[in-house]
Amino acid sequence: MSVTTTVASEAAATQAAPLLQVRGVSKTFDVAAGSGGHKKLRALDGIDLELRRGETLGLVGESGCGKSTLARTLMMLERPDTGTVSWDGVDPFGLKGKELLAWRRRIQMVFQDPYGSLNSRMSAAEIISEPWHTHRTMYKTKRDRAARVRELLHLVGLRPSDEHRYPQEFSGGQRQRLGIARALALDPSVVVCDEPVSALDLSVQAQVLNLLSDLQKELGISYVFISHDLSVVRHVADRVAVMYLGRIIETGPTDDVFDHPTHPYTEALMSAAPTLDPSTRRSRILLEGEVPSPLNPPSGCRFRTRCAHATDVCATGVPPSVGRLGNLHIAECHHPRSDAVAV
Repeated sequence: MSVTTTVASEAAATQAAPLLQVRGVSKTFDVAAGSGGHKKLRALDGIDLELRRGETLGLVGESGCGKSTLARTLMMLERPDTGTVSWDGVDPFGLKGKELLAWRRRIQMVFQDPYGSLNSRMSAAEIISEPWHTHRTMYKTKRDRAARVRELLHLVGLRPSDEHRYPQEFSGGQRQRLGIARALALDPSVVVCDEPVSALDLSVQAQVLNLLSDLQKELGISYVFISHDLSVVRHVADRVAVMYLGRIIETGPTDDVFDHPTHPYTEALMSAAPTLDPSTRRSRILLEGEVPSPLNPPSGCRFRTRCAHATDVCATGVPPSVGRLGNLHIAECHHPRSDAVAV
């Protein structure tokens, strides 16, 4: 996919209202400290994010940066302290009763561990059909449910006859296919994929990734794809968002973020991504020091304590937003590493 093609498709997509908008979302947890006291852990700090229809948004960053907390917030498993989450202009945190139940059908999740996320005492058919016992408006009769189970098994590349098998009778890749079928049972418009292939062999990873891509083309699903594997993210994502210590520090079209990183952290992250193309290889940038504790994050730019380009201004305030490609590619940095200009 060329940068020109990506920019053209992104420009067309921006003309339509995003499916998901996150604005200024912050989330703080109380953490036990010594002598019975508590400290504040700021897991999310002013998150801004958008997801468009039929798009895959890759979410990358080091462990502990807040990716899973953000995913749980999108799933309404965590309520933000400040900020707003809007789905098609509706704030799901303001819904109750049947309206909330109906909304929950729209977003589902595929988990990292295909071994631990499935109940070993339930058959494939029971696992897939379990959501329908809560959402009773879907597939009311046993015949309808049984037919839909077989359709979903076929859709994810399993045999309809597998409906009577139990998770321990499947391979790892087949279990993840079963988890995907369960996520599709409620006909969602968004699926959050939390490291969906990290526990699988490489050959099986490719099969599952191709399945997700085929399902997106067929069903028009949007994905939030969380991963540590940069090569996987580049393969599947239309856009990518880079997180560091509770903030999204860079977001933009995947190819442009990988080839022209603007934030020094993204530059270091991308330098570690393996490539077989000698013309695109970069010198490895090694970051010094440890990731600061979210219990006591640095002032100003969160990355300044590990950044080789940091100056005094980096400690005085939140970095400004700078953009490239007509502001399709945006980063937060006092000293951007490319031709980005102030937004």
